[in-house]
Amino acid sequence: MKTYVLNGPNLNRLGKREPGIYGSQTLGDLEESCVATGEHIGLEVDFRQTNAEHELLEWLHQAADERIPVVLNAAAWTHTSVAVGDACAQLEAPLIEVHLSNVHKREPFRHHSYVSAHADGVIAGLGLHGYIAALHYIAAA
Repeated sequence: MKTYVLNGPNLNRLGKREPGIYGSQTLGDLEESCVATGEHIGLEVDFRQTNAEHELLEWLHQAADERIPVVLNAAAWTHTSVAVGDACAQLEAPLIEVHLSNVHKREPFRHHSYVSAHADGVIAGLGLHGYIAALHYIAAA
């Protein structure tokens, strides 16, 4: 089963950006782990990252049209983009919202999500392991 793992802005800076919060793993490390996990549990993982909101919206629309499950770390757009929330509302296959850090231990603006209301589950604060847990959930759904 094809599954999208979609990542929003600044995640291309993993390993360089605030390692005390986001860890030392790079986006490449994250992609390798997700693809390997997918192969192990029977998912074809299509891993993507963008700093362009319109591109993320197009990917979510494609997932909606093709009923593709999504693991989504919308990053800052989680807390700011009604458009991302509206695109998530169109998804019919499972949607798992993930965050590397525990957003509830951070700045107050990060406590709100436009994605959560449309997600089957939310995983925050587990780093890379959150993505792996999300993929396992999708494989079992």
